[in-house]
Amino acid sequence: MEPIVVLVLIFLMLLLLIFTKIAGDFVFLGTLAVLMVFPIPKDGNICFGILSIQDALSGFSNPGLLTIAFLYVVSESLKNTGAIDWIGQILLGSPKTVRNAIFRMTLPVAGMSSFLNNTPIVSMMVPVVSDLCKKTKLSPSKLMIPMCYAATLGGICTLIGTSTNLVVNGMMIAKGLPSLGLFDITWIGVPCALVGILFLVFIGPLLLPDRDSSRKRFENPREYTIEMLVPKSSNLIGKTVTDAGLRNLPSLFLVEITRDEEVIPAVNPEFKLKEGDRLLFAGVVESVKDLTTQRGLILATDQIFKLTSPRHYRQLFEVVVSNSSPVVNKTIREAKFRTNYGAVVVAVARNNERIKKKIGDIVINQGDILLIEATNSFYENYKDSRDFFLVSPLEDSTPRSHKSAPLAILILFLMVVSVVANIFDMLQASMVATFVMILSRCLTITKARKSLDFSVLLIIAASLGIGKAIETSGLSSSLANLITTSVHESPILSLVAIYLVTWFLTELLTNNAAVALTFPIALQLAGGLGISVIPYALAVMVAGSAGFATPFGYQTNLMVYGPGGYNYSDYLRIGIPLSIIVGLTAIAAIIFKWNLN
Repeated sequence: MEPIVVLVLIFLMLLLLIFTKIAGDFVFLGTLAVLMVFPIPKDGNICFGILSIQDALSGFSNPGLLTIAFLYVVSESLKNTGAIDWIGQILLGSPKTVRNAIFRMTLPVAGMSSFLNNTPIVSMMVPVVSDLCKKTKLSPSKLMIPMCYAATLGGICTLIGTSTNLVVNGMMIAKGLPSLGLFDITWIGVPCALVGILFLVFIGPLLLPDRDSSRKRFENPREYTIEMLVPKSSNLIGKTVTDAGLRNLPSLFLVEITRDEEVIPAVNPEFKLKEGDRLLFAGVVESVKDLTTQRGLILATDQIFKLTSPRHYRQLFEVVVSNSSPVVNKTIREAKFRTNYGAVVVAVARNNERIKKKIGDIVINQGDILLIEATNSFYENYKDSRDFFLVSPLEDSTPRSHKSAPLAILILFLMVVSVVANIFDMLQASMVATFVMILSRCLTITKARKSLDFSVLLIIAASLGIGKAIETSGLSSSLANLITTSVHESPILSLVAIYLVTWFLTELLTNNAAVALTFPIALQLAGGLGISVIPYALAVMVAGSAGFATPFGYQTNLMVYGPGGYNYSDYLRIGIPLSIIVGLTAIAAIIFKWNLN
């Protein structure tokens, strides 16, 4: 009876996930709770719980889950220091065609995703690709999905590239099997990644639409004025405006440069920058925000550095000046924002007027929109103030700690080397890297906490418990026997069957839930056939990451849905053939590597 109950509960869980808007983590935790208390008749008595408390909660201490949590922090540290932005800007360049852009983008993204969790990689690359599209006039709908899929393909190249691999490896360790090595999946993942990238480069542009992103359709047209300074030891000193990447900035215009009190309007592209140059820009808020994190430039106002709080505790806010504000009709310098509000004005927007003045000399009018830098407490302190009609924080606007970028990259490198050299396992290495990142101030403890995606972590932990129920109830052995009988005990056909089942569940559920549900079946299949479980485990890993055909097949697919301006059918058009190609490549590589017959 237990296998039937577990099967019915999983079926109901699938229905809730597919046809309702109930949060996924709540559905998984609810299913796990029911498995812990469901009444089952045993030996004439009623017992409560198909799963014991220990088995149900075992997923919360799984090494794979804990490793994923620590890797979230490592990835956030690289983002916080600007290391990812820096790498992306260097590698992407200024491609002229869609195919060239996809080629230059997919290789570094796949490479980075091989050693970092692909979810934060996609999160960090979305604004980088958006900027590239603005600079090159290419459509984001041609590039966002290839970038996303490249991250997924790179993730299957190493054990730590994606949470899916770590979940399966954690389940293997929990069953007393030896842990996979960092590069055990590489023999399968690299051919899949290469074939997938070639498909994206040469076939992708034909299948993807050519349209603007949904963000661009609703983009705020207001234009800010912001002043930046070339500081001592800047990497931009001696470079021309063009070489410094300041000529064709997305939605941003270099109005003029001030050098030794001389104002230079209509700046020549070959003008060489010197220490102390003050650059006046005008542009939309997102571009201005990105400019404040640019390497080699700092905000021209020295008030920024007179604020008592460290910059990594601050962020940007947009405020609308009210008619009763005491700063109206005063210059920004006279308004003394640092003294009165503990903040500094970074940029100013006034209707559609382009203000050609230094920030400190701008006279504030009522209705002006000020972009200010302040601590996180500014919002709570002034959201109801009569001085401002509106106070709105800008997401992801904390200044980057560029000086720490080389250190963050070094820590990541040492983490990978320690795993390859068998000094630490992946959990130990990621844990040490996390604490070193925090102690070296590459990331604050507060940001480390915020970087954890608890919804994903809860789904993984609960799905591992549900996977345990599939095993202990006998459902996995029943399904394994059914598959074995259906394919006439053929190892190859069994491999194909477990791959297809995992892929199908991945498109319906989440990648981690799918592999947690199918790995117990794969384990029973391998045991019944008397062969190693490793080829079946690798098939589950790849199939669990190959959710290309729907926006819901992998969590990163949804992250590019809006920025790329996509429809559901766009994923089907490019995702189905890519899934087929990757699946055939993976199965062929596994058969060849393990000599299945």
